[in-house]
Amino acid sequence: MTQHVQLLQLAYPSARRAHYLDILQGQSYADKLEFQDEIINDIVSFWSERQVSLPYHQLNFHHVPSTQVIAMAVEPQVEDYLAVQNAIRKLLWLQQQSSWAAIEPGGLLRQGDSHKTIKAITQRLQLLGDLVTEIEAESVYSTELMLGVQQFQARHGLKTDGVIGPKTLYWLNRTPYQKAQLLAQSFIEKTIYLASIGDRYLLVNIPAYKLHLVDNNQLVLTSRVIVGKAYRQTPVFQGEISNIVINPTWTVPRKLLRRDLLPKIRKDGNYVVDEQFDVYDYSGNRVAKEAEQWQQEASGRFPYRLVQRPGKHNALGRYKIHFQNDLNVYLHDTPTPELFNEPQRALSSGCVRVESIQELANWFADNLVEDQRTWQRLQSDYETTQWFSLKQKLPVHFVYWPAWVNDQHVVQYRDDIYRKLVTPVPTKIAQNSLAR
Repeated sequence: MTQHVQLLQLAYPSARRAHYLDILQGQSYADKLEFQDEIINDIVSFWSERQVSLPYHQLNFHHVPSTQVIAMAVEPQVEDYLAVQNAIRKLLWLQQQSSWAAIEPGGLLRQGDSHKTIKAITQRLQLLGDLVTEIEAESVYSTELMLGVQQFQARHGLKTDGVIGPKTLYWLNRTPYQKAQLLAQSFIEKTIYLASIGDRYLLVNIPAYKLHLVDNNQLVLTSRVIVGKAYRQTPVFQGEISNIVINPTWTVPRKLLRRDLLPKIRKDGNYVVDEQFDVYDYSGNRVAKEAEQWQQEASGRFPYRLVQRPGKHNALGRYKIHFQNDLNVYLHDTPTPELFNEPQRALSSGCVRVESIQELANWFADNLVEDQRTWQRLQSDYETTQWFSLKQKLPVHFVYWPAWVNDQHVVQYRDDIYRKLVTPVPTKIAQNSLAR
């Protein structure tokens, strides 16, 4: 039960929970017994208020259950609960063992370099479990150390080049307590969200750059994705997918037209033709001009609408997955699949590009598309635009969970790309309880 209270305190710090931790971590059995019911009620109320069901509500209190049974019954019934608790327990233990002083080499470190901070980096990676080989903490950046750095980079979503630069140092310098907070916050938010999500849905975790398709509570597809840039964010959102489009056209949003396309047209008037855009005035009439004229128009008010034809140049690629929303955000293919190899993939203008788009489209075809005959016929047609209705809408969720424990029980962290997270400040009492 102590770890459960600690989990809640990390994410939702309060003087009350800090007091509970002092009692649970103290030596007085009488205090623990006196406050046991109050602590249990606090835990149960926390989850119940957030619509997370607990086994506690099915306990038979005519035969008084043991404290151990009650402690297990107030735990949310999710697969990663114990793994998250074990990870947090280790992080808090590490916080007690070290001051976790900032490591500041003052420049990039690569294999073969010598620097006084390499010893501290070696020790830190050993503590974190990324450096599994027993090596002496020396001042030379060895091959063995590089393997540990790459492991560390991989589970923090960084480029696994073994180069110790600002992004790697940022995560090396995050204290275990800060990481425990991040993991606790993400776990609780995820547990609450998934408690009422249903058994068939598509979910995009924005900072993880990952899509998950779940059917009948079973994971049937995962894919890397590209999300919006920091100044063109993919929104946290929930909706329903209603259509899938083969060979979509792309009507350029006005804001994107002014920010991105007009500068290119001003530079090269042939851009309109080369990228296969049709141009329309506001009355819907198609407009044709010479390259020089388009350059001139792009320098002015530009009272036109650009629509890109289907094909290999089309920014949406082969498929568009549509759901109603006011932000004109959707899932789609891309003509630049090489970008999926980038570790940080906040690269779009807000929509989500899906690497495994063909596999996802196939699932829609097998499970939800109504007009199977037309779908099959258009698989070899790359020019005809066709919207397909679905037998039933599919819930879609865009979420923001930057930390989790994967199936191998390895803790994963990702950058707070949109700076959405507010780190709770522990009360003085909570800090004192941690120092025990």
